[in-house]
Amino acid sequence: MRRALITGITGQDGAYLSQLLINEGYEVFGVIRRSSHRGVEDHRLRWLGIANRVTLLDGDLSDLSSLVRIVKETQPNEIYNLAAQSFVASSWRQPVLTANVTAVGVTNLLEAMRAEKPDARFYQASSSEMFGLAQQPQQNESTPFYPRSPYGVAKLYGHWITVNYRESFGFHASSGILFNHESPLRGIEFVTRKVTDGAARIKLGIANELHLGNIDAKRDWGHACDYVRAMWLMLQQDKPDDYVIATGRTTSVREMCRIAFDYVGLDMSKHLVIDPAFYRPAEVEVLLGDPAKAMKRLGWKPEVGLEHMIEEMVDADLERIKAHKDRA
Repeated sequence: MRRALITGITGQDGAYLSQLLINEGYEVFGVIRRSSHRGVEDHRLRWLGIANRVTLLDGDLSDLSSLVRIVKETQPNEIYNLAAQSFVASSWRQPVLTANVTAVGVTNLLEAMRAEKPDARFYQASSSEMFGLAQQPQQNESTPFYPRSPYGVAKLYGHWITVNYRESFGFHASSGILFNHESPLRGIEFVTRKVTDGAARIKLGIANELHLGNIDAKRDWGHACDYVRAMWLMLQQDKPDDYVIATGRTTSVREMCRIAFDYVGLDMSKHLVIDPAFYRPAEVEVLLGDPAKAMKRLGWKPEVGLEHMIEEMVDADLERIKAHKDRA
């Protein structure tokens, strides 16, 4: 039985990746930061019905000794680094934390692998936010990077240190430059869940307004289930490499809102409030990925369309809110 070690296992991607790997017959281990509220952080794993099929181990990307211990104990065939301070807006408020975890944490995990399991295959979760002020209309693996947030800068470090360890030590280390990907498991602080949750609350009469910032920003949105499949495919290749994972379609936040509100039969214009408090110090106006390399070499393609994804998220939020009301 192959073994996989996942950092960030309790996040959206970690949960879906765990489900995929379990279905592929892996033994799955996950690194989690110790919490006094144990049982709360694994709600995504429980939502997927797999919480009792993964082994959670206390550790932290900022603590090299814990990572060395975990890699030594688990001896994984594959290591997926999905953990990060991943909320872009928070990276301006917590730039040092973002650097320590999202950037330097990658080096710590690579060092743990170098010390205890150098023949493992390594996946680094890179981000389209590294492109930032996009230097080309459609971004691919050769597009120059221009990050516009402390998060994007930290991700860029993590990306290049992964390339460096691959070239310096011969690691089978690949990076997925993933564009925005969402699902019902997305955190409520992210704009897609904020929109679908807001539409659901307004539909159910719990709220009347949805406050957002720059709704004309455009992103290339896909479904997390499709994107974790790309992660796994990268580590099944004979040679490591870096891949852009995207849909090739860009959509504004405004249009994404319209899809969500239309789905529940509401007029978006009657409920949407533009709030300057949600504007970023430096905005990324548009991102559009070119997944041609991944499609050709990995045989990957996105299967879930944007409209279906948003409708799935709205349905899940309606169900969650109704269940909460029934318990109250």
